[in-house]
Amino acid sequence: MKQILRELVKGKKVAILGFGREGKSTLRFLMNMGADKYSCLSILDKNDIVDETFGVETIVGADYQFNLNDYDVVIKSPGIVLEEDISSYKCNITSQTEIFFEAYRDRIIGITGTKGKSTTTTLVHHILKCAGHDCILAGNIGIPAFDIVGDIHDKSIIVFEMSSHMLEYMKVSPHIGVLMNIYEEHLDHYGTMEKYVAAKENIYANQTEQDICFINSLLAESAKRASSKLFTVSNEDDTADIFISHTHVINNINNTEFYIPEYEINLIGEHNYFDIAIAYGITEYIGIDKNDFMEGLKSYVPLPHRLEYIGTVDGVRYYDDSISTICDTTIQALKSVPDVETIIIGGMDRGIDYTDLIEFLSTDRVSNIILMYDTGLRIYNEIKILLDENKFINFQRVHIVEDLEQAVKMAKTLTKVGKSCVMSPGAASYGIFKNFEDRGNVYRELVKCNKK
Repeated sequence: MKQILRELVKGKKVAILGFGREGKSTLRFLMNMGADKYSCLSILDKNDIVDETFGVETIVGADYQFNLNDYDVVIKSPGIVLEEDISSYKCNITSQTEIFFEAYRDRIIGITGTKGKSTTTTLVHHILKCAGHDCILAGNIGIPAFDIVGDIHDKSIIVFEMSSHMLEYMKVSPHIGVLMNIYEEHLDHYGTMEKYVAAKENIYANQTEQDICFINSLLAESAKRASSKLFTVSNEDDTADIFISHTHVINNINNTEFYIPEYEINLIGEHNYFDIAIAYGITEYIGIDKNDFMEGLKSYVPLPHRLEYIGTVDGVRYYDDSISTICDTTIQALKSVPDVETIIIGGMDRGIDYTDLIEFLSTDRVSNIILMYDTGLRIYNEIKILLDENKFINFQRVHIVEDLEQAVKMAKTLTKVGKSCVMSPGAASYGIFKNFEDRGNVYRELVKCNKK
């Protein structure tokens, strides 16, 4: 890969656009290969830079993208919004992920989807490791691609979590792709659902006939233009190549079926069986024995903040689902956790539609609905409209609070012994917390501290 990168930047003016985790990784890698001796490097970021830059020129402030065309190569970090359409730039705009894929695409399993990609990525990685494969985790899971280059050997398999931001301008696709689902998300970044979908579809857009892609059967129609072999996965369509029916995985390709004992796995919720079906399809394609698959599945420990049981306080069971940023995941949480009496919802408003969630809450299925922050207020006002139309049962169940601390205090008061309280915000954490992990950690501390 160093040769690819050296040819890309040698004798060029190179800008690292964005100096977060991935931008810092890019700078470290370039400096370690001595790129500062044969390239002119710059770092561009909206915010002030306090980290080590090894003497490289830095340009910061609101106008940090003003002169992008002054550079030959721009290595863009995910999530940075280009101020103009990419086609209007004369410079070569690429990314760490794209450079990495150009070098290693044949050994990469790339996994994307609005929800479930982190669980599926780590599950596939864990099962492959348990089966004895040299397997490396990277990508949106928090491990920049350049950071693992030194760990890659001849037989290494790279399991790579891919966000829409990573995929947005990608011109290379992985050998094995996975598109799990697409829900309304990140509209503050993309502006339209069509642009968001287009970014996700880059997971297979540049695949060849020698590649494969596992895809949710609901998305298969739009993927017909793909050159690769498509395998459909579903928990609804029993004609899909891989069909998951609660605890049974049915492989319609080779007419086999096997049972997954619910009590032997650590994942909570029906939706996680779809993730398991994806993992099964990938690992079987690679040649993993069913017994090895089951051993890996049984020993897999779920990631934090994903419908995670965090303990019982004063007789009430508490669950942390801080990863939830859309209404579909909040609905899944309510379907998955037993005896939910209290749900905590709300966060940063990114303009997504909450109609389905409000409709789900309109019955008396949940006794206490605690709403907070911007989306909480919006949901509260939309519920009041339904109330006027007699389409919402018992408005006394609905409570509006300012923040998470107040929400937990109210949950402590309202939730009865033997019942469950779930924080599943259905909204982004940004602007209030550092990220969803921070939100989840704050929730845990409040649950433990705020006893009745």
